[in-house]
Amino acid sequence: MTGLLSTVTCVAILAFASSARAEGFEDIFYSLQIDQLEQRWGSDDANRLHWDLEGWVGGDTNRVWFRSEGDKNTSGPSGSDVEVQLLYSRHLYAFWDFQIGVAREETFGAGPDNQRTRAVIGFDGLAPYWFELEPLLLIDDGGDVSARVTATLDQFITQRLIAQPRFEINAATKSAKDFGIESGVNNVELGLRLRYELRREFAPYVGLSWIRKLGETAELARDQGEDDSDLSFVLGVRMWF
Repeated sequence: MTGLLSTVTCVAILAFASSARAEGFEDIFYSLQIDQLEQRWGSDDANRLHWDLEGWVGGDTNRVWFRSEGDKNTSGPSGSDVEVQLLYSRHLYAFWDFQIGVAREETFGAGPDNQRTRAVIGFDGLAPYWFELEPLLLIDDGGDVSARVTATLDQFITQRLIAQPRFEINAATKSAKDFGIESGVNNVELGLRLRYELRREFAPYVGLSWIRKLGETAELARDQGEDDSDLSFVLGVRMWF
């Protein structure tokens, strides 16, 4: 990790160290949330274990965030795609945080393993009508830029039964064929999960997830003998500590 990525890492570490001294150890808290831990049964006959988790440590204004998201193939040839982020987060104003850090993505499968490390710049907060919004830019040392926007909304049917629609879109300025990506808008994901909170900290759920590859990324998938869309039934659990 060189150049831009090294600079981003140093800035994040120094900013958090400075804030920790300013806030004092009595103001340090932590949280861990497993937003998605689910088995997906897809229309492309590729069953996958999917996870999406995040945690943080810090005070009210400054925090260090850890995020991990990935898939592991549980049918057919083994394979997985994992992304891990380490971020410094600064509270800006009500319901919004600015975040900067690094992301490491790795793919494993029958072919060669691939890795890439990118800088991350983005925001995390609540948009109007209580949408949880997370726009991110991911930048590598060569200046290639990818964008990701994720939005979720909790709809309370009862105090314990909650429907959560989810939307995600990804785009890139340049191709990364090793990761199945071409330039342009790469894919969209739409999901709907219905969870029941046995306790606030533990909620099993069922739902659907639809992923559609777009543009040149869809053409690349078809050239490689893959489907350009997948509808999955999901069964999982949401937990936080």
